[in-house]
Amino acid sequence: MKKVDVKVLDPRLHEHPPAYATPGSAGIDLRACIDGSMTIQPGQCELIPSGIALHLNDPHYAAMILPRSGLGHKHGIVLGNLVGLIDSDYQGQIFISIWNRGHHPFALMPMERIAQLVIVPVAQVQFNIVEDFPMSQRGANGFGSTGKH
Repeated sequence: MKKVDVKVLDPRLHEHPPAYATPGSAGIDLRACIDGSMTIQPGQCELIPSGIALHLNDPHYAAMILPRSGLGHKHGIVLGNLVGLIDSDYQGQIFISIWNRGHHPFALMPMERIAQLVIVPVAQVQFNIVEDFPMSQRGANGFGSTGKH
């Protein structure tokens, strides 16, 4: 198992340290490390501190910030950038861009779970510049080209 260095920047997180909720969890919850409750209006986007910093220190890994499905479905709270990407050499605090795409104001409470962090493998490749590709079955056919079923 890969070990990742994590700095706890918000002392309240010592009660809720970054951890997987179950043995089958793919990600850890990220919390809103804000001092007081805040209301996010429909259409509004806010940058929320997570209270942690991590350093992957390996170009074969990256971290992704993903929305929590319940917040998105029930309240319209998703990520402002849809998916956050943290490179292996970043060492600063993780911030979560929260967007209320819903129709009602959302009350965000301190230490509320607002997103999840997943560590993923990354393949860095060398690009070979070519004039053309050998023809594949799909070719350049894009959106919807494989049918509906």
